[in-house]
Amino acid sequence: MSRKKWLTAHIDKELAAQVAENHSLDPFTALILVSRGITEYEDVEEFFDSDFSFCDPFLIVDMEKAVERIEKAINNKEKICVFGDYDADGVTATALMYSYLSSRQADVIYYIPDRVSEGYGMNCDAITTLHEKGVKLIVTVDNGISAIKEIAYANSLGMETVVTDHHQVGEKLPDAVAVIDPHREDCNVHFKDWAGVGVAFKVVCALEKGDYLNILDEYADIIAVGTIADVVDLKDENRAIVKYGVSKINKNPCYGINALRQIAGVSEKKLNAVGVTYSLAPRINAAGRIESATTALKLLLSDDLITALQIGEQVDLCNRQRHEFENEIMESAVSHIEGNEQLRNSRVIVVCGEDWHHGVIGIVAARITEKYGKPTIVITFDGDEGTGSARSINGFSVYDAIKSCEDLLTHFGGHTLAAGLGVKRENVGEFFVKINEYAATLPETVPTLTLDCKLNPAYIDTSLALSLESLEPYGAGNPQPLFGIFGVRLESIRPVGEGKHLRLTFTKGTTQFVAMKFSTTADEFQFCEGDTVDLAVRIDKNEYRGETKAAVQIRDMRFSGVDDETLFKSQALYEKYKRGESISSHEARFLTPTRDFLLGVFGILKQYKCWIYDIETLMVRAKCPVERYCTMCVAIDVLFEMGLIKYKNEHIIFDGDGKKSDLSKSEILNKLNSLQGGEG
Repeated sequence: MSRKKWLTAHIDKELAAQVAENHSLDPFTALILVSRGITEYEDVEEFFDSDFSFCDPFLIVDMEKAVERIEKAINNKEKICVFGDYDADGVTATALMYSYLSSRQADVIYYIPDRVSEGYGMNCDAITTLHEKGVKLIVTVDNGISAIKEIAYANSLGMETVVTDHHQVGEKLPDAVAVIDPHREDCNVHFKDWAGVGVAFKVVCALEKGDYLNILDEYADIIAVGTIADVVDLKDENRAIVKYGVSKINKNPCYGINALRQIAGVSEKKLNAVGVTYSLAPRINAAGRIESATTALKLLLSDDLITALQIGEQVDLCNRQRHEFENEIMESAVSHIEGNEQLRNSRVIVVCGEDWHHGVIGIVAARITEKYGKPTIVITFDGDEGTGSARSINGFSVYDAIKSCEDLLTHFGGHTLAAGLGVKRENVGEFFVKINEYAATLPETVPTLTLDCKLNPAYIDTSLALSLESLEPYGAGNPQPLFGIFGVRLESIRPVGEGKHLRLTFTKGTTQFVAMKFSTTADEFQFCEGDTVDLAVRIDKNEYRGETKAAVQIRDMRFSGVDDETLFKSQALYEKYKRGESISSHEARFLTPTRDFLLGVFGILKQYKCWIYDIETLMVRAKCPVERYCTMCVAIDVLFEMGLIKYKNEHIIFDGDGKKSDLSKSEILNKLNSLQGGEG
């Protein structure tokens, strides 16, 4: 995982105290609300409102037209097709609309395009197939707003379309009977940020004359899974939908979700939104990534548990295969990045492969972004055609970066932090250069981690865990609170869970506490007993044998006393130098290690023989000032150049026993020395 710059949210403590008093809240709960800008009396009341009132669905533009046309199709027994999408949002939206129309005895079928052979959204071949099946009305869910050509084609065949979508609206609306999209400029509803399944929910509510409680009682679990999976902000109606849905998931879910809970091994646990994110949503997504989203749809439509369990096993197999494909591509991509200095030190990583599975390259792009802390585009080639998926870090719009290269692309689309594109093989080299030139025009961006507030470990107890529970459901727009615990001493390291996780004991003053570091082995853990560290933690409640306790989970960890600003500035200078960009004589002097510095690095690497951790940890063990990060990196480059170290699987292996080297022959040092003569 890449090093992040830690930021602590500013909190008006007097205002937080006032909020706590006005609403009879726990002080920590009030602190979190204020740190997130929820301070007005009405906003706080609405946040905790257990009897939320949804807006009238008929306030959405074209809703009356949509209801009228769908009702006509139901009453006249016209064949209706629910046209969905292959991700979890699209699958749940399809399940909701299809199930509801079936309950109304409509003549209804569904269609979800194949991710690889058809791609996202409507296509003319699919419309031809539906026409041959006698479909008179297409109702899109989670797509359709950009299907100008396709809907025109459907019209030419005598078919009509009702669009329900939540994506941004283009310059032109499709020529449909009704276009339900809250992002239309002429749509003035106060809340617009539903997922695709949320928009479908509003349409179904309208068909039920606004009776949202009846629809939630029946379908809240499905609607919540799609809303959580699509990572829309859990505010306003989304927050209410997920509250209802999580309750239904725990009490009386549909057969499909019940089966998924059993297969995922969480049937005995009380799930929250975070649990849904990690256990249920990925499995539904995996079907569309690996096999066919129709499998996941059939799971959600199952009308008995035995059938649901059988289909659920297929979905789970897709998820396991997704993991395998993802790990294989990740290993290949990282190997390529590590073997290419230019790529590793670029501002935007663009890594390509042959026949990588289209369904997982987005996940791999996210993992590479997390590993290197940089915007990443993963491209897979099938012949001369390349399909790419991009992920980014806060502060860098990968969509804008890709748009700056649109003349080199066959298509592109997306958002600030995630996008997709198509590119010809012959253009990918120029694309890499051009997108990095664009990035060079922007201020340096580094990955950040925002803490809600600092926490004295003496306050970690059951009451804190229970008070934070009132802030759920957690998700986009309302993340689980993250606390900073600073200057604690690491007392013990104990592997648990067959060595896959660590149970760590810390002290600060007279307070001792235990925290878990999941998915980290003792060999991978760069900290030692006796180190003074800072922790970014989440506080959960842990129920065991009828007893509830506070559980501390470590999300990030760093050495105390390291100035993040200085560290990232030094790292940026090293990467600037490695990219071959112009550096000043002062920067060249700062980069150049002295003989004594080189001997010190040589000595510590000789001591460890094999260094498997990051450079920052090496600097701490060598007692090297943080501003010399760039110098340390150059020193390692020189030792490698001189044949005194080598690399194996990203590890530094000492290979200098009995070897002598003449530093005057180092091309790296000679070049840096030449740059010190004047401004370069």
